[in-house]
Amino acid sequence: MSIKKLKWGILGCAGIAKRAVIPGLRLSEINEVAAIASRDSDKAKKTAEELNIPTAYSSYEALLEDDSIDVVYIPLPNHLHKEWTIRAAEAGKHILCEKPLALTEKEAAEMAEACAKAGVLLSEAFMYRYHPRYAMIKEVIAAGEIGEIRGIRSAFTFNGAANNANVRFRKEWGGGSIYDVGCYPINAARLLLGKEPEAVTVQAMFSPEHGDVDMMASGLLEFEGSVSLSFDCGMWAAFRNPLEVLGTDGIIEVPSAYVTGEPGSANFFVSAKGERREVEVPHVNQYTLQADHLARAIMNGTPLQFAPSDSLNNMKVIDACLLSARERTRVIL
Repeated sequence: MSIKKLKWGILGCAGIAKRAVIPGLRLSEINEVAAIASRDSDKAKKTAEELNIPTAYSSYEALLEDDSIDVVYIPLPNHLHKEWTIRAAEAGKHILCEKPLALTEKEAAEMAEACAKAGVLLSEAFMYRYHPRYAMIKEVIAAGEIGEIRGIRSAFTFNGAANNANVRFRKEWGGGSIYDVGCYPINAARLLLGKEPEAVTVQAMFSPEHGDVDMMASGLLEFEGSVSLSFDCGMWAAFRNPLEVLGTDGIIEVPSAYVTGEPGSANFFVSAKGERREVEVPHVNQYTLQADHLARAIMNGTPLQFAPSDSLNNMKVIDACLLSARERTRVIL
């Protein structure tokens, strides 16, 4: 007896779809890529041929009209997330939408409401949190190995400044480093602490050369108990993506907190009682795990680990970070 597979449609030919999400779906036993769409017919056909996808559509609407498609993945520019999530929901499709879910908390709420009304599931594509190492990190914290948490530090930076055609440099499209990579440390701190911040302060470098988006930002998120996240993010700096959890009795260090590659790249380190040990983590594809989690929720009716309400809370913090950066002020949540 063959295992039922959910059929996925990809709205757009974005690099993240071709480079990571589609290959991840290909490794799944319960998901398959059935179609891809682009407003550019030639691009859709070329991408379908390159990636061996059965069907290519020359419009997003045509893909949504395909009754055989169960789930759609939306890797479109940020300003299009709301429109196409709602349209996909109205077409009866379950949705995996790239991060950040929307441009604002208000938009995210409208998207969540539309999906609830249509009876479809909506999941935000923070792939890193489906990797088993985050459950392992939380276990170390819960076991008290590093004592009480005093703070979290994290960063996510890369240098893409030379690519003037990058959609991340369009302010009205939801460009900027906070939206693109700053959302990861924000999300990770909320995940590890299991709490929402009480206030944020962010300083940013807005570049006239890049559409006046924040090309670099540094921030502080204040949580109850005088615990904070200090983070920086950027699109005009050397690549790095570390995370550190500081406790009263030890430290957890994650050298590559959000990106994984070769075996061992997801490992992390725990320093406590005068010793530093490396924790070996299974070598898995976090994009496959992300898709499989959504698929099982669809097929079995089980709750999502991260409901849309979590995305709304994340967007609330991002809203505050952008406001703080623009107005150079501390924002209370």
